[in-house]
Amino acid sequence: MTETQTKQLEYDDIAKLIPHRYPFLLVDRVQDIVKFESATGIKNVTINEPFFPGHFPQKPVMPGVLIVEAMAQTAGIVVVYSLKDGDAEEKERLVYFMSIENAKFRRPVTPGDRMEIKVKCLQSRKNVWKFRGEAYVEGKLVAEAQYTAMIADS
Repeated sequence: MTETQTKQLEYDDIAKLIPHRYPFLLVDRVQDIVKFESATGIKNVTINEPFFPGHFPQKPVMPGVLIVEAMAQTAGIVVVYSLKDGDAEEKERLVYFMSIENAKFRRPVTPGDRMEIKVKCLQSRKNVWKFRGEAYVEGKLVAEAQYTAMIADS
């Protein structure tokens, strides 16, 4: 049976699940979590992002690899949230990329965009998980990829 988490996960909740912090935490909120299955991550892209001065100064564009990283972070949140057992001595888990496949970038993501990152689990075997991620801005697909990650205790 799947459990949908209707409560949104905000920064403090996310920080308890994955080790990423500013400037590399690329997910501001997570909603619509279905344990072991899917979620939607939210990234509010602002001109203050540390990568914009160099990518590109005259026309800022969010790097595609960081869009894929935001997808992976959202998937990592789903995995760690799903594996939590409520133990007070909960072990910290790390999520490591193993592969990225079929990455496509369809439109630029720029300052002021609100990126919705939809991730869906395609497969999980022991500590290896495969996800499909799609990023949208204003309902339009901006990027997509499939990726595999390994979950390890820290």
